[in-house]
Amino acid sequence: MTQKTVVLNNDVSMPIMGLGVFRVNDQQVAAESVQTAIHSGYRLIDTAAIYQNEAGVGKGIKAALKETGLTREDLFITSKVWNADQGYDSTLKAYQESLDKLGLDYLDLYLIHWPVAGKYKDTWRAMEHLYKEGKVRAIGVSNFQIHHLEDLLKDADIVPVVNQVERHPRLSQLPLKDYCEKHGIRLEAWAPLMVGELLQDETIQAIAGKYGKSAAQVILRWHIQGGVIAIPKSVNASRIKENGQLFDFELTAEDMAAINALNTDHRTGADPDNFDF
Repeated sequence: MTQKTVVLNNDVSMPIMGLGVFRVNDQQVAAESVQTAIHSGYRLIDTAAIYQNEAGVGKGIKAALKETGLTREDLFITSKVWNADQGYDSTLKAYQESLDKLGLDYLDLYLIHWPVAGKYKDTWRAMEHLYKEGKVRAIGVSNFQIHHLEDLLKDADIVPVVNQVERHPRLSQLPLKDYCEKHGIRLEAWAPLMVGELLQDETIQAIAGKYGKSAAQVILRWHIQGGVIAIPKSVNASRIKENGQLFDFELTAEDMAAINALNTDHRTGADPDNFDF
């Protein structure tokens, strides 16, 4: 897999394609998935405290670095502060706990996992502190709507580099994407394949047939061609490899428009304006 990167608003380069490990609860499976991904050319690995697999991810990173001869600096590792740990002091503590579990000295990107009302501004202050101290290379948010971002930016010293949200062809989030682009915030897609629900879609299948690609590859290409970072989750070695093979074809403007037209604003996950965890 040829590695493509995007430059974030603080001049840090981030791979546009990575591996997500949500719901990979077994530490050994998490480790093996990470190893497979790195061997297959992935350089971005995305985890979170609440996934409870940071130790497994760290184990996979360590093994892959040893096997490939890559260095830590070749990788881009993301984790997230969980809702129960939000707040100034607790975020600082949570960051160190994530580092300890991963066995790393720093993260490339640290995100606020959800916009917890009354807490995310204090959490952001803590993350700004971590960034200013040089303990993390970039900071961002996850699951923030436009109004959350507007509220955060009123008091923030630092503009988030990334907003990681549920995004796929049935939830294209184009107004949010436009807002983020205007403010230099890169959109990143979790559940980029709509948890597999879109793989049988006729429009996607027809486009895939045209290029001799899989439905998953077409959807992921739609994301990255639109400038959106994608982190599909898989524990299947052949699928991890296949998902990374996105840089040897290009969708036409008509293909992109046809996929955009599939939007119905349908969420598979929680609504960022109405969650209780």
